[in-house]
Order: sequence, then C-alpha cells, then structure tokens
Amino acid sequence: MPGTETTAAPAGRWSVASAPGRLPLLGHLVPMRRRPLEFLTSLQYEADLVRLEMKGQPLYMACHPELIDQILKEPRTFDRGGPFYEKTQLLMGNSLGNCPYADHRRQRRLVQPSFRRERIASYPEVMREEVEAETARWRPGGTIDANARMHAITARIGARVLLSTDIGTDHVEQIVRCLPVVLKGIYRRMVAPIDLLHQLPGPERRAFEGALEELRVLIDTVIKDYRAAGTDHGDLLSGLLGARYDDGDRLSDQEIHDQVMNFLTAATETTATALAWALQLLGREPEHERRLQEEADAWASRAWPKGHGREDLPHTGRVITEVLRMYPPGWFVTRVVSRDTELGGQPLAAGTVVFYSSYALQRNRSLFPDPERFDPDRWTPERSGEVPRGAMIPFGSGSRKCIGDDYAMAETSVALATIAARWRLRPTSTTDVHPTPRALVGMGPLPMVTEPRA
Repeated sequence: MPGTETTAAPAGRWSVASAPGRLPLLGHLVPMRRRPLEFLTSLQYEADLVRLEMKGQPLYMACHPELIDQILKEPRTFDRGGPFYEKTQLLMGNSLGNCPYADHRRQRRLVQPSFRRERIASYPEVMREEVEAETARWRPGGTIDANARMHAITARIGARVLLSTDIGTDHVEQIVRCLPVVLKGIYRRMVAPIDLLHQLPGPERRAFEGALEELRVLIDTVIKDYRAAGTDHGDLLSGLLGARYDDGDRLSDQEIHDQVMNFLTAATETTATALAWALQLLGREPEHERRLQEEADAWASRAWPKGHGREDLPHTGRVITEVLRMYPPGWFVTRVVSRDTELGGQPLAAGTVVFYSSYALQRNRSLFPDPERFDPDRWTPERSGEVPRGAMIPFGSGSRKCIGDDYAMAETSVALATIAARWRLRPTSTTDVHPTPRALVGMGPLPMVTEPRA
C-alpha cells in the first residue's frame, strides 16, 4: 500500500549482481546508448536485482516481477524521478504522468473524470471516422509509410478528442511534425554521457528547441482561447478546464498545459507505434491476419454506423495485447528512492535511482515461452492464466497505472479493425524494420503496399 514501509526479504531469497561490461568513468553508458534493448533484456538473466552505473551514479534494475510490483505499489518510497522523467519534464512539465507522489492524488482526481469508461465509450466513432478519412486516400497497389500514416491518424484522433473538431484540425500538422522531433531529443538527452553536449549550438539543438517552443505556444494559445470563450465544447480540454474539487480547487492553466502535452504525447505516440507494429507483424502472419479480418468484417457489418468499441473485437484485442507485450510503451521506467529502504535485500539510500524495463520483462523466456514469437493466442481465456502475475505490465500498475489505458486499447482495436475490414497491407521487398528505443520502442519508415479487400 502507498506509504507503507518496505519489509526486509527473507535471507537468500533474492539474487543481486552487478551488470557486466562496466567501463571506467563511463560505467554502462556505452551499451545503454548502442543497444539498450538487447542489453537490458540480457540483464534479466543475471539476477533478480542488477546494479549498473551511469554518469558516475549507481542505479538498480529490478528484474523479478515481485520486485517490480513492490516498486509500483509503494509510490511514496519509490517516487517519480530519474533521468527519464527529468528529461520528459521539458515537454510534459509536472503532469499526471510525471508529477511526484505529493501531487499525484490531487491531479488524478481532477483528471480522472475525462477518462472514465462511459466517457471513452463516445470516442470510437471519432476514431473510426479519422481512420476512414485517412484510408480513403490510399490507392490499390500504392505504397505508404505505414508508421507515418498511423502517427497522422492518431494525432488527428487525439486532436479531436482533446479539442473541438474545428480547432483541432487547424493544428494537427504542427503536432505531427513537432512531437517526433521533441521525443527524439528527450531520449538523446537522457542517455547523453555529458549533459553539456546538448547545450552546444547545432542543428539538432535548434530543431529540438524550435519544435518544443512551437508546441508550447500552440497549447497556450488554445487554452487561452477556450478560457475566453467560456464554452463547454464537450471535449477533453473542456473537461480539464471545468474540473473542480468540492472545495473549488481546480487545475491552473500551467497544469492544464502540462496535462495536454502529456495526453498528446501518449495519445499520438503510444497508439500509433502499437498500430504500426501490429501492421508489420500481421503482414508476416497470414493466419492471424485472416482471423482478424473475419472478425473485422463481422464487426463492420454489425456496428459500422455506430462504431462500437473493442468489446466486439476479442481477437483484435489479443493482437494488440501481444504487440504491447513485444513492444511496450514504457520500456524504461525510473523511480527515485525517497527514504532509506531496501529492495530484494539490497539496502538503498534515499536518492538512489531504481528502474525496470517492461520490454525486457515481457521477453523473459522464463515468463513467456518462445518470447520472440508473435502469438496473440497467448491471451485467449484458456491460456492467459498461464502468464505469471506481474509479468505483463505495458501500462504500469498500482495507483499510478496509466490513466489512458482503456482509451489506448479502444483506439488501437477500433483503428486496426477499421483498416482490416477494407485493406490488406503487405511489406515491400525493401521493408526492413528494427525496434528503435526512444521515449517508446518505435521504428523508422515502414513501407507497405495497400491492397483493397473485396
């Protein structure tokens, strides 16, 4: 429970080891920069808790699901912080996804109404409309960059959910253009061996600072316009502006700005990346593609006018769940110890950085048989019970579990089914995709051929 003291583990229960490959002065920065996904996944087999060093400071990677669960279930002791959150504050400030324990409960209660299931139930129609608008531009036998097109779709959906349709449409291209630049710059700053490197003048710094400022001005302008109009547009931003505690407490303009940045980042990047990976994997798995198409056909004929949500798409949901297992959004999550404690029998002083990697955890062969294989049937009712508790946490867990997890699952399921009902996407002869760790486990261009279905 939040705020409870950590009890010492029984002697000998946990294994603790130092990560191999440490270099003088640099510590483990080289493998973290060059091949972070492979490096962290390999550490899963070193010990339950692994000690690393970055920038002269020790940090500990929790590898066992029970230790990760302890970190997530004790947010007062293992508070938000560390290199990732310090850098993402450049974009999302002190938002719900970034704020410390002391601010989280208040923010969560003010933001939660905008993400209730009954509110999210109204979003699938918007999702379906935007996917249809995008795919109407596709041509038989044409080639698209599926990754870029999924980002365009989710940015437009996010803008319409966040803002009223007219206002959101005017600014979508800014969001699509600026967000990838900012997120790439944040990740580079997170793993830079020397912080001063990114303070030197150069094209990367100019692009990052320009994109960040453009996003800030855009959001501040929209908030100001909403305040001046005093109209409830029925969108998420209106909900944030109107949120009140019983005592009248409300979110400040800066807090709303930070929440908007947080939502746009998650709503665009998380769902677009999942959709791109789903299309790439399905293009190479004809049996799962066929089953998804049959389900999409039945859903479209039954629910097309109303755009019903993911409860009508069980296999599609399993496909998305398996994608999130293989390419989870929170692949590298850090916390800072707020008071002297222990983890896995290892004493930790206040200020120590601990972290876990859901990417590594969810590819651990002792938790998931044949973890590199794309197998949506892992998540059938008959087999899902075989997954150990705490082994599948793409959206985190505990009181700080991602507030938009239902939104993300609804959007990806509806979008994927809408595409599959009318189109088949095939990899080109030059398609060669590799996971690229930034803020999320993304990819580069994803060229695919668009084939209409009869």
